[in-house]
Amino acid sequence: MLFDNDCPVLPPLPAPEYADIRVLLASASPRRRQLLGMIVPHFETVRLSDVKEEYPASLPPEEVPAFLSRLKADAYVDRLRDNDLMITADTIVIAAGIILGKPSGRNEAIEMLRLLSDSTHTVVTGVTLSSLSGKRSDTFSVSTDVHFARLPQERIENYVDRYRPFDKAGAYGVQEWIGAMGISRIEGSFYNVMGLPLHVLYDHLASFFQK
Repeated sequence: MLFDNDCPVLPPLPAPEYADIRVLLASASPRRRQLLGMIVPHFETVRLSDVKEEYPASLPPEEVPAFLSRLKADAYVDRLRDNDLMITADTIVIAAGIILGKPSGRNEAIEMLRLLSDSTHTVVTGVTLSSLSGKRSDTFSVSTDVHFARLPQERIENYVDRYRPFDKAGAYGVQEWIGAMGISRIEGSFYNVMGLPLHVLYDHLASFFQK
């Protein structure tokens, strides 16, 4: 039997070359910080203030995250130095054609999870890379389909009361108990559901650094 202490210590895998570039993650999300650290060993976080996350009512739901990621980038881009590369992102849940953002409290979180129960929804994350004081940018989005098994009311309430998922789109964290217990199938990137599509982001970063 192999225990954690028996696992070999491996050297980190190569990351995109950016020796002279300061990578900035403009996000307050601890999950995004954790995820970015898996592919970018050194970066700084900045907080965006007074960004109203509003979008045109006519915008198709799947285009909203990319729009909001650009909106966040525009709020900070004039402060970038020539060698800065900033990452902004936004994640939404789309269920039955309805955008589910972060719940305002317990009751709304419970209602969101009741809507997601025994159905498939789509998680979309939009990402914008910005550098050189806004002279270069790259915006993309990634979608993942997530299927929840039937969630009994008692389990929904227990999860909401214990984990208080009020900072999460759709009122759940895929990496938490409800994901392990309730999600029966994922089609697409698991990390995208957490908040950053790492496989696509890694390739975009590599291309961005080479230009």
